[in-house]
Amino acid sequence: MSSKRTKHGSIAWQLILLFTMATSLLLACGLGVFYAIVIQHAVAEDNAVLADRVAALRTDIHESGPGVFAEELKSRQPREHTAYWIRMLDPQGRTYAETPGMDRSLPPEIFPPPPAFAKASADTQKSVSTAGGLKSYRRGPKLFSLVTLNEESGSQLYTLQVAQDRSSDERVERNFAVLFVMVLGGSVLGSAFIAVMVTKRGLRPLREMTESVARVGPTHLKERLTPAEWPRELKPLAVAFDDMLKRLDDSFTRLSQFSADLAHELRTPIGNMIGEAQVALARNRTADEYRETIESTVGECERLSRIVDNLLFVARVDAAREPIACKRFDARAAVEKITAFYHALADDRHIAISCSGEGQIYADPDLFERAVGNLLDNALRFTPANGSIQIVLSERNGDFEVAVSDTGCGIAAEHLPRVFDRFYRAESSRSSDGAGLGLALVKSIVDLHGGSAIIESNTGRGTTVKLKFPAAP
Repeated sequence: MSSKRTKHGSIAWQLILLFTMATSLLLACGLGVFYAIVIQHAVAEDNAVLADRVAALRTDIHESGPGVFAEELKSRQPREHTAYWIRMLDPQGRTYAETPGMDRSLPPEIFPPPPAFAKASADTQKSVSTAGGLKSYRRGPKLFSLVTLNEESGSQLYTLQVAQDRSSDERVERNFAVLFVMVLGGSVLGSAFIAVMVTKRGLRPLREMTESVARVGPTHLKERLTPAEWPRELKPLAVAFDDMLKRLDDSFTRLSQFSADLAHELRTPIGNMIGEAQVALARNRTADEYRETIESTVGECERLSRIVDNLLFVARVDAAREPIACKRFDARAAVEKITAFYHALADDRHIAISCSGEGQIYADPDLFERAVGNLLDNALRFTPANGSIQIVLSERNGDFEVAVSDTGCGIAAEHLPRVFDRFYRAESSRSSDGAGLGLALVKSIVDLHGGSAIIESNTGRGTTVKLKFPAAP
């Protein structure tokens, strides 16, 4: 494909070439048909004039007789440019009379007398008028049309030979052909020039769009092409490019925010470890004090490890590199296994955990447990004492849905659109490790399965997170 694009790299030159070729072909066909019609018409007129001349000669022979006709023919003065040459042969095939000088231009051996015709009147006239009895002869630069016919006068059968000089017609045809070639060549050049101008003007919006696109950069991602300003053919491209710029702008903003949040999250435990170490080294400490400092450092390191592990997992999911081994299993049993792990913590906080519904789900068991575990951990963190958490399993339109609801403090409406972003934390953030990665990790797991995650919350009324897993393919 790349070689083909390299071979036909210029759309403008393709348009110019195709337009010029099409115009040249149409002009050549049109001029060729016109040339053929003109030449055919000229030949038909010459044949008609020759037929009229032959008819007039036959009339003269009938009215005046062969002798008078021969005397009139001999009495003509020889001229250099004679349109018609006439020769009359007697019944023995000898030259009876001819136009003066005809023996030099058309000797008898070139234009010999034909054998006697069985029918000599109407058939001869018809053959001349339709050019069926004509033949051509060239002598030097001159071209002649020759016709032979028999004419009966009295009891004698004479042969009449008529030659029409068509040299001037041939020159006209040749000049017309040269003019045809010149007109065609000029038309091709003109069509090429027009094609260049039309193509240049037609591709001007594309060049302007290129200039607009060239202005887009990391600091100008807000630049838009405004589809309404472009021709109809370029509007889909402008819309698609604006959508791409919007996605890039959103991704760039999120990446910048992610980098800032990541630096902030890593700086806090690292700063804590450095501060505690500096305080411990400021003076001699007891073994218990050193132990307390080391335990605090280990806790911060574990926090860092969890952040890094979650980041790596989300990154692998985004790059579609996280292995997923889906199979069908009992969702109720998996959820009860997860709730059993958190029952001790829930009892300490006087929080009731209940599970309802059942069904078979098609998913990766480990990832499913990790997603539901994160939601349950978040719910426990933000549900006050004597509260409750409900896990509802159901099947809707072929998809399997897991809904985790709590009676916690809830999330303000302005924070809901971004709660699944990495490191995003509102005042009442739903985060499993305090770093703002819990819900982002859950969203990545559901996306990996081709499902969706929805959150519903009201301040002071609790939060519900619904995970939808598609049916088995």
